[in-house]
Amino acid sequence: MNNMTKQNMKKIELLAPAGSFESLKAAINAGADAVYFGIGNFNMRASAARNFQLEDLPEVVKTCHKNNVKAYVALNTVLYNNELERMQEIINKIKSSGADALIAADIAAIKYAREIDLEVHISTQLSISNTESLKHYAQFADRVVLARELSLEQVKSISEDIRKQTIKGPKGELIELEAFAHGALCVAVSGRCAMSLYCYGRSANRGQCAQVCRREYKITDIETGKELVVDNNYVMSAADLCTIGMLPELLDAGITILKIEGRGRQAEYVDTVISTYKKALKAIDKGEYTQANIEKWLKDLESVYNRGFTQGFYMGRKLDEWSGARGSKASEEKTLIGVVQKYYPKAQVVQVKILAKDIIKEGEKFAIIGPTTGIVKGKLTGMLVNDKAVKSASQNDIVTFKLHNKRTNTPARHNDKFYIIRPR
Repeated sequence: MNNMTKQNMKKIELLAPAGSFESLKAAINAGADAVYFGIGNFNMRASAARNFQLEDLPEVVKTCHKNNVKAYVALNTVLYNNELERMQEIINKIKSSGADALIAADIAAIKYAREIDLEVHISTQLSISNTESLKHYAQFADRVVLARELSLEQVKSISEDIRKQTIKGPKGELIELEAFAHGALCVAVSGRCAMSLYCYGRSANRGQCAQVCRREYKITDIETGKELVVDNNYVMSAADLCTIGMLPELLDAGITILKIEGRGRQAEYVDTVISTYKKALKAIDKGEYTQANIEKWLKDLESVYNRGFTQGFYMGRKLDEWSGARGSKASEEKTLIGVVQKYYPKAQVVQVKILAKDIIKEGEKFAIIGPTTGIVKGKLTGMLVNDKAVKSASQNDIVTFKLHNKRTNTPARHNDKFYIIRPR
């Protein structure tokens, strides 16, 4: 790691995704420095089941700021003429909520945000790939998410130009460079794809991607009817980006904001990924970034949703870095078992009712997830049913067990969901 990176370690920002209150709290508890989220329909995850609405905005921002976490709102879709007035109304509310910045791609949203003095971060959808393009957008934005297709050498070249040419944003400070560090990759250039629109009338550029590229396809010769057999049936479904093993190189290239993709993913994903990257950043700072730790962190990341891992384009894209399968390759999966009835803070004991037709056993991993709790994980120890010690419990049993978590004084709340985590 170079001397400049060592000096700037305290400036590194770990940016977490949030698509629900559960994942928001998970991000905060896991150590995120900032959170980004969408509201309503004008963001790139507009079709996600887990998404905030405009009325949630004040509470989300308040929750972030109460925990010294910055709040960035994504309004980064293509906009049409009949939507401009609504766009302005939403940005006005983003400004009044106290959110720290707007993430945008459409110049109409970018210009309006600047007119009302709201900080702007340029979305990767604009595919900024060179210094001249960056200089143009510097008049509007204090931060730029570079195109995902750049190599580390290209990123470093732009970063050096920012310092040499003193390229500043509206705040009068040098432009910040943000880059994706972990999560889903799109087969299209910086996510700008028309395949979903062509097949289903759902535009990816409007946040409604149907992920048509993630499926299996047969190539058929129309004249003969013969089918082309492809070794990898998922030829358009990219593996997930993972930079846990190359963080020093990413930071040396001039990146100061590490962005985690995953607004459509669940709380346990956010918790695991953010806490893992936080550990890695602390290890770099302490001189403990070792191969043994990297291998451990990789295993942790493999335990939650993933399509296999790749370093993306940072080190030069390889031809075989495709998912090779539909859905997740996570080494673990969670099963909803019951609900929390009560937590006793003095005794540090949680009471759970088992609702599923399943048997839970001593030593199994569990997760408790709720909109205020976020996610708390542990292992079942000291289970009691009807005040008697047991090694297992089943449907309709009311189980109590010890629950302590260093991150929070209230690790479970009434009606939080109780999951068992098992190997896939």
